[in-house]
Amino acid sequence: MSLMSEFKSFAMRGNVVDLAVGVVIGAAFGKIVSSLVANIVTPVIGVMVGGVKFDHLKIMLKESTDPAIASVTIDYGIFLQSVFDFVIVAFAIFAVVKAMNSMKKKEEASPTPAATPADVMLLTEIRDLLKK
Repeated sequence: MSLMSEFKSFAMRGNVVDLAVGVVIGAAFGKIVSSLVANIVTPVIGVMVGGVKFDHLKIMLKESTDPAIASVTIDYGIFLQSVFDFVIVAFAIFAVVKAMNSMKKKEEASPTPAATPADVMLLTEIRDLLKK
């Protein structure tokens, strides 16, 4: 088997394609959640704590007098924004998994009756004929 055909059979397996679709959807979902946090949640929290913009929260370690050299800062506001992103993404994923699990439980709770095997049907007919 050539390397190319082996790769093709690997790439076209269901699990690999499902994983690729999941990664693409996950990346898009991450962008949506980041936008939600940066543009909706964080400003609301900033207003609630006194009009603070989280992007501007920082600790100045060394201020630069030269405009060509940046000051040394610890930007903890950006870190807080990332923490908000994580918490909201984790909660959203939890909610989706919980919904999927509850749908699975509903499917398992109402099993479809299995079709009666042919030999059992034949034996039932023979029994009924013998009773007559």
